[in-house]
Amino acid sequence: MVVWGLIWGALFGALAGDFNVVLGALMGALAGWTLQRAVRSTVRAELAAAQRERAAVAAVAAEAPVPVQRDLREQHAPPATGFEDDADAAPAHAPSRDTLPSAMAPPPLAEPVAARASTSAAVTPPPPAFHDSFFDLEQVPSRPAAPASAARPPAPPSAFDQAIAAARGWLLGGNTIVRLGLVILFIGLSFLARYAAQAGLFPVELRLAVVGLAGIALLAVGFRQRLARPGFGTALQGAGVAVMYLTVFAAFRLYALAPQAVAFAFMVAVCAAGCALALLQNARALAFLAFAGGFAAPLLLSTGSGNHVALFGYYTLLNLAILFIAWRRAWHELNLLGFGATFGVATLWGVLSFSPRHYVSAQGFLLGFIAIFTAAALGYARQVRGRFGHVVDSTLIFGTSLAGFGLQAGLVRHIEYGTAFSALGFGAAYLLLAAMLARRAAEGYRVLGESLLAIGVGFATLAVPLALDARWTSAVWALEGAAAFWVGARQGRWMPRAFGLALQALAALLLMDALPWMARAAPIHPAFLGGVLIALAALACAWWLRQPLAHSASRWALGWAALEARLATPLFLYGFAFWCLAWGVQWHHLVPLLGGAAPTSLALSEPAAGWLTLLTLLLSAGAALAWARRSGWDVAAWPSRVTLPVLAIALLNQWSAGASVLDTPGWLIWPLALGLHVAFMRRNEAGVAPDSAWGGWLALQHPGTAWLGMALLGDALTRLIDRAGLWGTAWASITGLAAVVAVLVALTRWAGRAHRAAPRARLGWPLNPHAPGYYATAAWPLAALTLLGALGLAWTSPGNAAPLPYLPLLNPTDLMVALALGAVLLWRRVMLGAEPTPAAAPALARPGFWGVFGAVALVAASTVWLRIAHHFFGVAWTASALFGSFVVQTGYAILWTVIALVLMVAAHRRGLRGAWLAGAGLLGLVVLKLVLIDLSNSGGAERIVAFIGVGVLMLVVGYFAPLPPKAAREPRA
Repeated sequence: MVVWGLIWGALFGALAGDFNVVLGALMGALAGWTLQRAVRSTVRAELAAAQRERAAVAAVAAEAPVPVQRDLREQHAPPATGFEDDADAAPAHAPSRDTLPSAMAPPPLAEPVAARASTSAAVTPPPPAFHDSFFDLEQVPSRPAAPASAARPPAPPSAFDQAIAAARGWLLGGNTIVRLGLVILFIGLSFLARYAAQAGLFPVELRLAVVGLAGIALLAVGFRQRLARPGFGTALQGAGVAVMYLTVFAAFRLYALAPQAVAFAFMVAVCAAGCALALLQNARALAFLAFAGGFAAPLLLSTGSGNHVALFGYYTLLNLAILFIAWRRAWHELNLLGFGATFGVATLWGVLSFSPRHYVSAQGFLLGFIAIFTAAALGYARQVRGRFGHVVDSTLIFGTSLAGFGLQAGLVRHIEYGTAFSALGFGAAYLLLAAMLARRAAEGYRVLGESLLAIGVGFATLAVPLALDARWTSAVWALEGAAAFWVGARQGRWMPRAFGLALQALAALLLMDALPWMARAAPIHPAFLGGVLIALAALACAWWLRQPLAHSASRWALGWAALEARLATPLFLYGFAFWCLAWGVQWHHLVPLLGGAAPTSLALSEPAAGWLTLLTLLLSAGAALAWARRSGWDVAAWPSRVTLPVLAIALLNQWSAGASVLDTPGWLIWPLALGLHVAFMRRNEAGVAPDSAWGGWLALQHPGTAWLGMALLGDALTRLIDRAGLWGTAWASITGLAAVVAVLVALTRWAGRAHRAAPRARLGWPLNPHAPGYYATAAWPLAALTLLGALGLAWTSPGNAAPLPYLPLLNPTDLMVALALGAVLLWRRVMLGAEPTPAAAPALARPGFWGVFGAVALVAASTVWLRIAHHFFGVAWTASALFGSFVVQTGYAILWTVIALVLMVAAHRRGLRGAWLAGAGLLGLVVLKLVLIDLSNSGGAERIVAFIGVGVLMLVVGYFAPLPPKAAREPRA
């Protein structure tokens, strides 16, 4: 079809001129494509109708108790064409049963006559209703539609398909022959006028007069037929109005036979006459055509003078006429025509011709247009009622406000704060109108009033960012969002609540986006107030959401209620986080201000700002916890249950800034923070079941607090070493291990008192019931860290005790390693005697523990001799120097032999065969070292001492500590 349209369009275009070949081809192709889409749409509609018919017949057949045989009169009746107007078509008379030929006589029916009559009545469609225009066409089904479950509903048509359907409905609906004939007649008259002009048969004036008389004749004939044939008469009148418009346009624009004023007056008269005829006959299509010509008249007759007062004055009269009709007829398309034409032309004029000198007149016309179309929307709502009351014309209600404000912003763009005051004025006007309609909510105007309220609130909201900066905008929006949510909660309406939450989210995003660009001249940060108000608004909404809120029970309301039921907890956490963020921004804002005018003066240091932020967070969590205990709202206690990670993050932030707990005011804030944290743990445990998720988390906070205390102690010791200037000495190297050992010993001695059930029951919180969390859960990682720390310290530290002199076994390194090993043994004793037995206790009783512990102790003892050799024999503290020193090697041989002697003698006395074998292994290691290392020192005194000393000691071992016998085995049964 597209190709054929292209060819025939090119041929017809060639008859008119050379260039018209291309234009004709394009128009033909467009017509072919349009026709193709229309045919396809028709075919799809027919197929869908056939499917529905089959489903309906199947459903009727399934429900019938007795098989029904279709009447032959229904089978052989000719289908209805639908091409004749109901007003013009004569009633059809079907042949009676008696006049049928014998060959067509129906067989005997298998059902009673009454049943057949009811079945036929159920299948026969009602007669189609009459429509006077293409704006209110209805599809009349020929048979009952199938149930919803029988067939899947078709997809909604696209905008293009709807336009094609409307055009097809106008052409094929009603009296098709008359409408098609009018189109052909109109084309023929245009051809006749063109032929007469080319042949010069008649003067121009006479030709225009004939065409005008033809239009008047069409009007007259159509008016006379308005009662007998309404569809026919309306079509003729519409054609007459169109001919009259074209006649006046041709007389002015094409042939210059009439001045502008006369032509304009004629067009106004034609518009008024058409409107009067439309109202008289209740024909909206005629009214639409008349007003379309009226709005087009200034554009068709324009001379380019630019008189906007005359243009918009004329449009005001037309719109007042539309307003008059809107309060008497529900002609929605007429309202849309006026709205689109008025604001479309106004936008073009504003873009192309507006200047500030036109402001006063343009402002008056714009306000008038907004008032007219808002009133027209009210008139339409007054005429039409729907399921929820009076129907809202959303295009006029929302479109007028948006298009009007867009033009208003263009009018006042040269005025400072003009857009903000305009938005405020728009909001006030719509809120006032909503308040007036609120009094008539019981009459069905609730939806309309809510729409106006939403527009008013929207403009009032928009006025804030147009006039103020981000800090005030976020603050106002946060309060407005909370107010909207409160109103929605009080009235049981979900949409204001959703709007309030969305507005709060926008306020937060706006504040966060503008935060880096805010000025920092005042003592209070510009974002502080906005952040606090956002936080308070979110907390208020979370408080209102702790119980389900009422709603309208609509489909959308039920979906929102399901989402809203899960928003209380996130909203509270979001509000609390924003509260802490606002205070954090404020504390860090004071860093460059409290020290004086110079921006680099740091009277309040960066770590101090972090500590104050931490203290504010903990105090806020405490207030929330008190609120939770008083109100029974459990989510308010959540911040106080996660203070341990907050404290850990604060400590890491402190370390990254190079600060210490002993710095001012850290030495004051950290004890307060730890005290609040411990108080929070105790308060929270009182209201949480131990076997719940929160109960398990709170139990883990006890060992976590012990580990945090170890980190704080290590930080304090490091600061003391720094202040004493002891870096590079053994005092600095023992700080980390000292903190671990101190906490391990404290947990063992303090929590070890409750390692049995009976003593634990006499103790208070937290040892009862959390003592295992301290001496077992918290202590076993510390014990492992102690062994690793002792091994590393003994291996790496030279034992420089400055400013004190070095003393073997009494220097910081040796003492710290000895304390570490003793702390592990002390903790092991508590673990092995604990009731119930901790999970790590069985591993401490196995030989593997003694193997690891003995290896660490051997390294520790060996490194004591390394430090002696370094300080007293001048051996350098490097791996190569120590390994190459025969003094070190000789001392190792004697020391390891002595250790093996002690171990084997003790094992012999106690009958510990495994320990004795360990000592023997150590002696074997000594012999191997003598052969591989000491023997290379040819002629040295060290070699002599080593061999003699080891030999004598081995003799002593063999005499006093022979291998213990194996343990006797029980006889087998």
